[in-house]
Amino acid sequence: MSAVDVVRESAGAGRVVLFEESARDGAQAKTLMRADFRVRLAREQGAVFGADGPRHVVFAAGFPSVCGQEFEATRRVALEAQGAVSPVAVCRATAEDVRLALSAVRGAAHARVMVIVAASEATARALVHRGAREALARGLETVKEAVDRSDGTAVDVCLVDAPRADHGLVAEYAGAMTAQGAGTVVIADTVGDLLPGPTRELFRRIADGAGPDTVLVSHLHNDLGLGLANTLAALESGVRVAACSWLGMAERSGMAATEQVLFLLAHDPDKAARILGPGRDAWWTAPDLTRLPGIARLVSAETGVPLTVTTPVVGTGVASISTGTPFTHPGTFQPYDPQLHLGLAPTVVLTHLASRRVLAAVAERLGHRLDAEQTRTALAWVKDRAYRLGRAVVPDEDFAAYLDGLTSAAAARATGPVRADHADGTDRDARS
Repeated sequence: MSAVDVVRESAGAGRVVLFEESARDGAQAKTLMRADFRVRLAREQGAVFGADGPRHVVFAAGFPSVCGQEFEATRRVALEAQGAVSPVAVCRATAEDVRLALSAVRGAAHARVMVIVAASEATARALVHRGAREALARGLETVKEAVDRSDGTAVDVCLVDAPRADHGLVAEYAGAMTAQGAGTVVIADTVGDLLPGPTRELFRRIADGAGPDTVLVSHLHNDLGLGLANTLAALESGVRVAACSWLGMAERSGMAATEQVLFLLAHDPDKAARILGPGRDAWWTAPDLTRLPGIARLVSAETGVPLTVTTPVVGTGVASISTGTPFTHPGTFQPYDPQLHLGLAPTVVLTHLASRRVLAAVAERLGHRLDAEQTRTALAWVKDRAYRLGRAVVPDEDFAAYLDGLTSAAAARATGPVRADHADGTDRDARS
């Protein structure tokens, strides 16, 4: 076990920490990660930061009280991915839940538990059948009990539906929970209806009221499509621990996507400075962004959540070119270099929008060098096929088969008729 809370240490030094939720809140997106995959994902995500994985990644391993299998999955992540991330078990604010959560991560390096506490009147009535102040007071007692029993495990608290709560009350209890030993306090926009401006004001107000020792965490949902924008707004306000999830998986419409938050903060120092403030180093070890596409593909394969052509940073449209001007001037028509930052080589895709240059490049990739007439013929075929079938992309295998026929016919015409000589001295066309 670690005597130092590396998450608090990182946040206090102005470094960014990702609070990874794909295995926990992501399950509410109707996905289920097997235990061995959770271990693999935690290791892969930690490796993005090398030896500093635990300082940059809190990995929500599971909710042990759900069932025995969930307890075991959480336990495996804590023991088998320790050293790669800071593993956390999530629990409700009850003595039994806290006991299970502590048991699930006990003995692991940089282990944590996160206690969920209702903060608004609506959620307090729905979850614990009490008013908000009573629910927060009981949460404070639970946090103290958890810290007393933790044996070195860090104790975090998540204040559910904090934006719709009394912000003064939230700040009061966030400070009080920190004074009782809480490592971080998560401010959860449970219903996902915040806007960026109010998000900045919310975190600043709570931070001012809670005091400088309180480390706030943003947990912002995407129901209005603003999860990422609101997360950036929270970071602009001074927050340094941001909850996120691979591919944005979380309840309902999801939350800020891990790959997008990380890429935005790491690929361009000027953009990072606009978000975090100038002259501030966000990382102990700079993240290896070339790992992002591979991890995203693994998560997609495990959960069934697709990578689409419009998925930012890791989607199938990244590094792909289908039209003429971007083909000849790629740097003019993209916000970053996918090969430089993500290790993704440019891919030319054949569609109904193809120019002669695009078509010739695809043909050459498939082993065919076309003359001007063949290029015109093939281009007409591509466009006709796309509109006739109602599908933009012509698969390589279909185009290769067409090119085989096109170039074979041209070769036969160039060779001319094959002739045979006979004993009677006459010649006959061998094809007749």
